[in-house]
Amino acid sequence: MTLLNTFNLTHPIVQAPMAGATTPELALTVSNFGGLGSLGAGTTSPEVLHEQINTIKSRTDRPFMINLMVLSEHESNTFTSDIPAWLDEYYQKNQIDISLPERPALRFADQLQVLYDNPVPVASFTFGIISAEQVQRLQSLGTCVVGTANHPHEAKAWADIGADAVCVQGVEAGGHRGGWLPQSANDPMGLLTLISQTRACTDVPLIAAGGIMTGQAIKAIQTAGAELAQIGTAFLTTDKCAINDSYKQALLDASQDKRSSETRLTRLFSGKQARGLLNDYLHDFAQFENAHELPPYPQLNAMTKSLRNHAKDNLDAEHQSLWAGQGVAAVRQEKTIELLERLVTEL
Repeated sequence: MTLLNTFNLTHPIVQAPMAGATTPELALTVSNFGGLGSLGAGTTSPEVLHEQINTIKSRTDRPFMINLMVLSEHESNTFTSDIPAWLDEYYQKNQIDISLPERPALRFADQLQVLYDNPVPVASFTFGIISAEQVQRLQSLGTCVVGTANHPHEAKAWADIGADAVCVQGVEAGGHRGGWLPQSANDPMGLLTLISQTRACTDVPLIAAGGIMTGQAIKAIQTAGAELAQIGTAFLTTDKCAINDSYKQALLDASQDKRSSETRLTRLFSGKQARGLLNDYLHDFAQFENAHELPPYPQLNAMTKSLRNHAKDNLDAEHQSLWAGQGVAAVRQEKTIELLERLVTEL
């Protein structure tokens, strides 16, 4: 059985679950079109997540996906270090009040409980792996389980615990890297290489992510061995996406000027590798990228939140995390439905 049948889709398009950028309206538009709409819920409180799931269920009978970040209790609860000196100096120089939460991230167990209490058609996971028992519990509720992998070993680990599919995320992908094994960070693979090497070690159905912006690119990953294409960056400049105007304009500027379309992997915003547009923040603090004392995710993510929020409030794209994939030069200002129709026409 193909993933189109498993997920009951008309088109091989998965809208990437980008935390902070996705909305119920975006997911609904994609799902009602016949693709798989998604919500990135890793930073969403259990109460709000429950409401969002109910909103989607009330407005469609099509499948949709909820994505969670797999974090340990220690990661969610603990600040492991003080604010780096260079970041503290930036806050003081720009007179930005920093407000640190009591805990750097939401409890994964509380979010997962929402999916037990209010089951969804598809649940995907990133930043780590859940247990075989958790997979089986979700499946017993009618939920298909999708893991995220940046390395073939991670994909095989998900297959071994019974996941219905794995999203293999190439180094071209925008936003945070979903893997958790050291190999995925130390030896990042391009998407086509990742697909072929994953195919060599497991026959788990694959969703491909990373630099996919056109129907032709969807055909390419299908030829390589994946069944569905997960697309993120292309949706960011559409009308249903929730990113702020200065972020969206920076993406559109990148589509007009090759010099402003440069992306790079960085840990400077969150402590975890993520791909975004190069801006003043990444340029000015590049020397600290590989500093041994750089706090990990989600600690640094919590520490830079005040900086990022200040930049958003002041329409300052140079100090926001402008997550985008290597295909950013192909973004367009268009309606979400127009993007979907164009992709299917190209297919």
